[in-house]
Amino acid sequence: MILAQEEYNPVLPHTSEIIIGLIAFLLLLFVMTKFVKPRFEKLYEERAAKIEGGIEKAEKAQAEAEQALAQYKAQLAEARSEAAKIRDDARAEAEQIKEELRAQAEEEARRIVAQGEAQLQAQRAQLVAELREDLGRNAVLLAGRIVGESLEDEARRRGTVDRFLNELEVSGAAGARK
Repeated sequence: MILAQEEYNPVLPHTSEIIIGLIAFLLLLFVMTKFVKPRFEKLYEERAAKIEGGIEKAEKAQAEAEQALAQYKAQLAEARSEAAKIRDDARAEAEQIKEELRAQAEEEARRIVAQGEAQLQAQRAQLVAELREDLGRNAVLLAGRIVGESLEDEARRRGTVDRFLNELEVSGAAGARK
């Protein structure tokens, strides 16, 4: 009854409750330390490894992407330089073809002019021959009328015509020199 006489304090628990609570706490602490803490640490390490692995993978992927970008830029620059070279080669080839066509056209023009001059020379020679013949005939007729004899003999007539034409050429050449 002495205990009953003491007043009951609601803030302070009974000693038996404190001992049972302490034993339960130590038991819980032992179970947590022995079983739960290692599992949490294992999960934490796995998660940290995954995060670090993910970071490494991301860094590796970033490095690969940068390398691919650099390679792409190099290929693009090479393609541009090759396109510029092809364009320059095409211009040079076009210029060469243009010069060849110009040379061919000039050669064709020279050939046509030479052919035309040859035709002119041939026509001139033909005209001179026809004129000589006509002139010879007319000279023989006139000479026959003047002389009063017929100059029908072919050999005589040719000799007379050729002599007359030669004299004309000599007197024309002498007149041109003066």
